[in-house]
Amino acid sequence: MSDEMSLAERLSEIRAKRGYLLPHHGLMAVTSPKLLGAYDAAYTAMALDDRVLNHHDREFVWLAVLIATDEAAATHHIAKFVKAGGTDDEIAAALSLAAVALGFKGFRFVENHWLSHLPNFKPEEVYLNAMANVSTAVSPRLRHLAAAAVHVCKAAWDALEMEIRACYREGVAEADLAEAMSLAMFPGSVPHFVEAAGVWREMIVAGKVEASPAFHEWAIMSGQGGFDEASKQR
Repeated sequence: MSDEMSLAERLSEIRAKRGYLLPHHGLMAVTSPKLLGAYDAAYTAMALDDRVLNHHDREFVWLAVLIATDEAAATHHIAKFVKAGGTDDEIAAALSLAAVALGFKGFRFVENHWLSHLPNFKPEEVYLNAMANVSTAVSPRLRHLAAAAVHVCKAAWDALEMEIRACYREGVAEADLAEAMSLAMFPGSVPHFVEAAGVWREMIVAGKVEASPAFHEWAIMSGQGGFDEASKQR
């Protein structure tokens, strides 16, 4: 996006690509065209460009993420989901699984405080069964992808571990999971996505999941501890 473009031209370019404008587009166009261009490029790569998820599955994950983050502005994802063949029953599944995921603290409470009284009780199994029961309109694969993204948004790292394990058990492609989790970046926060990647990486290093060669190579690579780690090496 060129600095020589007028305000109207910059915003017309965004509108042509997305089909709509939001207030922050204009604010960035007025104050920092370079930031607007970088933001648009990042959003395009994350939400518009085709990666590995088909449009139906990508938009289903988006719906769960938007519900989890109280994101009311992004209603265009509803239209995109319906255009991709999404049904009312599937929207109900997205709502229901997001609600169960948001209530994960209840499963965590039992795990942390009641197991000494319930030696045969398995909160993870109860959680996964609850997820399955409320989202029968979609495949287990899609359910786990959407739930993982929701847990990234809410920084529920123990729940995310459960969903990552479930994805590997179900044979969900790692690239599918990576894309689903990345959709949490803007509405759920980039720092949460950073931490979520760290959770997954640590699971691979600890042998909790059997990663592909490419993902194993990523996981064991040193020097991924951020500024704190780098500053100690100086």
